[in-house]
Amino acid sequence: MNDILPWLYDSLIALTLLWIAWQTLSTRDLFKAVLLFIVFGLLMALAWVRLQAPDLALAEAAIGAGLTGALLLDAVGHLRVPRRPGPRK
Repeated sequence: MNDILPWLYDSLIALTLLWIAWQTLSTRDLFKAVLLFIVFGLLMALAWVRLQAPDLALAEAAIGAGLTGALLLDAVGHLRVPRRPGPRK
């Protein structure tokens, strides 16, 4: 029983990563896609921890999910701002 639990846990992480990747690519809502991208990065960091690569896990969490996610959220926010026409000269 103890030999099967890590295998099940790793399989669950792998299947969840595949499902989130598919959802991220197939959604039409940009905000939802960015949130799914951030979740994907955090789960990928967990996968790196399971593979005993804590340096890659920290880099994935900080850069992949954190910094890139924040920049993408900011970009989506700028896309959604309605622009008012300015005064004509």
